[in-house]
Amino acid sequence: MGQITSLFVHKVIAQADDSLDKRAFLQAVGVDPDAAVDPSVMVTDTDYYEFFAALARADPNGLELPLQVGATMRCEDYGAFGLAWKSAPNLRGSCERASRYARVLTSVATYEAREADEGVYMLLHRDGDRAQLGLRLSNEATIASIAAISQEVSTTTFRALAIYFKHGMPGSAVAHERHFGCPVHFGANMDALLVSHETMQAPNRVGDPDIVKFFDTHLEEELSKFEDDASLDRRVRIQISQALSQGIPTVSDIASHFGMSGRTLQRRLSDRGYSFQKLVDEARRELAERLLRETSYPLAEVAFLTGFSEQSAFNRAFKRWAGQTPRSFRIKAQR
Repeated sequence: MGQITSLFVHKVIAQADDSLDKRAFLQAVGVDPDAAVDPSVMVTDTDYYEFFAALARADPNGLELPLQVGATMRCEDYGAFGLAWKSAPNLRGSCERASRYARVLTSVATYEAREADEGVYMLLHRDGDRAQLGLRLSNEATIASIAAISQEVSTTTFRALAIYFKHGMPGSAVAHERHFGCPVHFGANMDALLVSHETMQAPNRVGDPDIVKFFDTHLEEELSKFEDDASLDRRVRIQISQALSQGIPTVSDIASHFGMSGRTLQRRLSDRGYSFQKLVDEARRELAERLLRETSYPLAEVAFLTGFSEQSAFNRAFKRWAGQTPRSFRIKAQR
């Protein structure tokens, strides 16, 4: 059975008609109406789909409810996932990061960017019975939310070339085409947005100036520590640090920055007594310790910035590095 963040439950209920008993709907899905919104609190996918379907049936404007929900989503709502989306250099990078960080929100959906001659397909992968109303509504809300956060971060006007849904048309496509501003195809072989190459490559706005400033300062200080090729290992660590928020880079990724092959970089590091994996580990530890000492970013964001898709994995790695939890390290370092 899959899990979905209760954040989405709160987002859906907020857009429902005020004539409905919202407290009862929240209680029915196992969410405390009086508790603060906590994205780490999960509900089962089955309960979420039943909740969404029941709400849409009761809502006077139920068919447009998923579009309204998707339109309200902002990067800040998604925590580490949203940080990954907005801090990428362009929408192509945002979509690539989404494929890695989606697990912090749900265990039942994944994302993919697929190149094609006509553009790039921003694909949503989610298994399930397309005849199930709740699943269909959830897919529509997700596609609408991708459009919303893409518009939020991109420096260009975001408009998909076309939208595709695997499920059948809900009576009429008029509301959907009005919402997305492009053709919407139902009964397709994918759930996706088709976006032009130009839009996908347009620069994103700076998602978090404080993070950019932190990394600029951090990297400039690191760069000042070497002057010649003898410091190749440090330069490699710097390149790794820059790439970590997009996931763990490969040796080929890093080697390309130095105009050499991955095999050549491996050999030159070995000649100096280093392995690429050791430098990855060192870069992650150095960056994690500095983020914990010098910033107040939540631990989930520190985990993301150091290349972890889950905070629990970061906690384990940090305890291995430092012999204590990230929280304990921060408390001692900031006294």
